[in-house]
Amino acid sequence: MKILGIDPGYAIVGYGVVEHQRMRYRSLEHGAIVTRAGTDFNERLEIIYNRICEVIDRNKPDCVSIEKLYFQTNQKTAIGVAEARGVVLLACQQAGLKIYEYTPLQVKSSITGYGKAQKPQVMEMTRRLLCLKEVPKPDDTADALAIAITHAQSAGNLLSRFPARY
Repeated sequence: MKILGIDPGYAIVGYGVVEHQRMRYRSLEHGAIVTRAGTDFNERLEIIYNRICEVIDRNKPDCVSIEKLYFQTNQKTAIGVAEARGVVLLACQQAGLKIYEYTPLQVKSSITGYGKAQKPQVMEMTRRLLCLKEVPKPDDTADALAIAITHAQSAGNLLSRFPARY
C-alpha cells in the first residue's frame, strides 16, 4: 500500500509517500511545498494545489492521510491553513483518492505509543521506522511521514477502512 501523508499549511506543506508492505515502511518520496511570505495568498494556494497534483501523479498513492485541524490561538492563521488544506483535499479528491484524517494525538500515539509525546520523540521514531539516516527537514516533512505511517498502522482496523466524510 502506498500512502501520501500530508501536514497541511500555507507557508509550508509537508508531504511524504510511504510504502507499507509486511509490517515494513519505506519512504518513496518526501519533502515540503514552500510558499514565500508576501506572495498573493491565492497564488500560494495555486502553488500548493499544483505541487500536490504533481506528487500524486508521480507516486500514484492508494490513499491520503492528512492531519486534522485543531483550533489554534491565531484565528487568522487557522483560517489560512484551513483554506490551504481545502485545496490539498480538492487535489486528492479529483485524483480519486480515499482521504483519512488523524489528529495530532492519534499520530503521537501511533508513532511513539504515547499521546503526549514531544515532537523530537515523534520525529526520531519516524526516522527509525523508515530507516532514514537523518530526521527529514523541515519538521513538516517528518510530520507528514508520521501521518502516513499512522494510517498504515491503523489500516488493518475495520473502522479505518471508511474514508472521512465532509
